[in-house]
Amino acid sequence: MADFETVVVETDLLICGGGMAGCGVAVEASYWAKQHGLKVTLVDKAAVDRSGAVAMGLSAINQYVDLNSGNNTLKDYCDYVRNDLMGICREDLVASIARHVDNTVHTFEKWGLPIWKDEEGNYVHEGRWQLMINGESYKVIVAEAAKNALAEAGGEYFERVFITHPLMDGDKCAGAIGFSTRENKMYIFKAKATLGIMGGAVHVFKPRSTGEGFGRSWYPPFNSGSSTFFHAYAGAELTCQEVRFIPVRFKDAYGPVGAWFLLFKSIATNAYGGNYMQDNAYELDKWEPYGKVKPRPANIRNWLMMMDVADGKSPIYMQTADAIQRIAETAEDEKAAKKKLKELEAEAWEDFLDMTISQAILWAATNVEPEKKPSEIMACDPYFIGSHSGGNGAWVSGPPDLQTDDTKDEYYWGYVNMTTVPGLFAAGDASGASSHKFSSGSFTEGRIAGKSAIAYILDNNEMPTIDDAQVEELTATILKPLDMFEEHKGATTDPEVNPNYIRPKQFMYRLQKIMDEYAGGVSAQFQTNDKLLERGLELLAMLKEDQVNIAADGLHELTRGWEATHRMYQAEAHVRSVLFREETRWPGYYFRADKPSMDNDNWLAFCNCKYDRNTGEWEMIKRPVRYITQ
Repeated sequence: MADFETVVVETDLLICGGGMAGCGVAVEASYWAKQHGLKVTLVDKAAVDRSGAVAMGLSAINQYVDLNSGNNTLKDYCDYVRNDLMGICREDLVASIARHVDNTVHTFEKWGLPIWKDEEGNYVHEGRWQLMINGESYKVIVAEAAKNALAEAGGEYFERVFITHPLMDGDKCAGAIGFSTRENKMYIFKAKATLGIMGGAVHVFKPRSTGEGFGRSWYPPFNSGSSTFFHAYAGAELTCQEVRFIPVRFKDAYGPVGAWFLLFKSIATNAYGGNYMQDNAYELDKWEPYGKVKPRPANIRNWLMMMDVADGKSPIYMQTADAIQRIAETAEDEKAAKKKLKELEAEAWEDFLDMTISQAILWAATNVEPEKKPSEIMACDPYFIGSHSGGNGAWVSGPPDLQTDDTKDEYYWGYVNMTTVPGLFAAGDASGASSHKFSSGSFTEGRIAGKSAIAYILDNNEMPTIDDAQVEELTATILKPLDMFEEHKGATTDPEVNPNYIRPKQFMYRLQKIMDEYAGGVSAQFQTNDKLLERGLELLAMLKEDQVNIAADGLHELTRGWEATHRMYQAEAHVRSVLFREETRWPGYYFRADKPSMDNDNWLAFCNCKYDRNTGEWEMIKRPVRYITQ
């Protein structure tokens, strides 16, 4: 076996993942840990300053409920989230985050995050729930606060360590195991409570981009389904694994469209100038009541656009010039209009420079001047994300004070945000059925989960027992790709082609091809059926057989190999869940041709699943949807 040093770290609370949710846990848990003499440890695959979905920055905070103004209520926000996911959401979890998120945003501002203000000093809203920010350094600001909180409480953080598996003490989570992506070191983290919050997943499906742009995506390319695998391997119940998010973004560089739709009031049209939202409005009747709510669900907006694409009316354009001109025309005179036009042009470019620099580069490279000509938009490839307009993640316990007689038995089993595995908590992209928390809500949910995890530790303040044999077996499994390469690389003149192993990149290509063609990817126009899904499962089973033969030439490929493995489990959870939910509930995210309609009578329900690591079998579970605000 490859020669690696073993580093054992004992802590009270272990945070796996340093994204927005992980930073939220670090800030809140450190406060309570310091009062009780407990230790908090954070582990990140990247560097905390630039890890997670906010790594490059953001141009807006997308969850600000604004409760103090009296303009909005918790019910308003729950209605918005429920309608956007076509009825499928845990309102107790949504409300739990929404009632605290404004405080988080105000805290970000105190830490130095620039939030746009109008002439009266009020926040500039992009839309009802969104605030405009100068957010290029958003994650750096939040990460600094998290690291300071850990230091003040005597905690610690590890960077460039890839967590691959949970460690178990019977049915309890007892920590995690992983390896350094820079040094030959294995890390064994023993903990009384663990948070598995390592983001969502991208590149499970084949992306639109090819060649040099193959790794480009809207969601961070280094998010590989590690949260889903971590929780599944631990035996935790998962939810909404069928819900994949397909954002519409500026074509090829994935620039954000939110500011254009909400702040600039721009419209999108087909190539012939037709407004697909108006021209295809008749389709909304089919998806009532959700098709008629405002704002329209994100997937419905996608679907109306896709109808035009299917009818041969693409490309689809964002009419940026019209929007800018309309706003400029509201100025008092020609001089003021020119000044306003200049400001709007700067804001248009800044929207990308805050979070998607590649889009600004592409605009410049393709002679797009947004004040003069429109720019193409498109539906991206599918992503798995629990914090945006998606909902996949772990099934977690809700807060006791938000339960009703109908929900308390289904949605509450003890500590808030704990999964069905004792000692294992989730937040952010890792917790399911509570979409539209975005960056601020993920941080907020991290705070909630962190405080809850400390309470769990105080009630269960004994270090779990981890069998040495478990550690040895997982260590051998994790490092096996290195051994595979060294043992068999001489069998061929080209180490890329070998009868004894498969390299991580080829493994990922194979996974993406299966998902693209059988699970409704880009090339299939996001359409699938039961027979395609069943064949996809057969091919995934064959892929899983070959997973044990992944070979890695060094730490970088070892990282890529385990990322590809985690993606494979995310893929299987998705295919099984889409097959189990016998309806089309989210046209525009995926369309089941054999079940082309929404079935509210039978499927206003959660599709959950559990994986048995000992048998390799999946259990599919149907859970009821219960509302608390209707």
